[in-house]
Amino acid sequence: MLPTPEQVRQYIADNLPCEHLHVDGDGSHFEALIVSPAFEGKRLIARHQLVYKALGDRMKAEIHALSMRTLTPDEYKANPNG
Repeated sequence: MLPTPEQVRQYIADNLPCEHLHVDGDGSHFEALIVSPAFEGKRLIARHQLVYKALGDRMKAEIHALSMRTLTPDEYKANPNG
């Protein structure tokens, strides 16, 4: 069974502190906006690694593609649309 965007959102929220988290998708391809204080001082690759860690084995088994925007709370406040 393919995961829903709500399930992917919950997987991330359960394992990563988020101030804002929005996930869209069709069951195999997802897009996420993730705002977390855990991203402070981290480069893009390190931020993505935190999200992959939060998803664990689901990234290999259930989720085929995830496009994400990872922002700190200050970055999101400065530019919430991108």
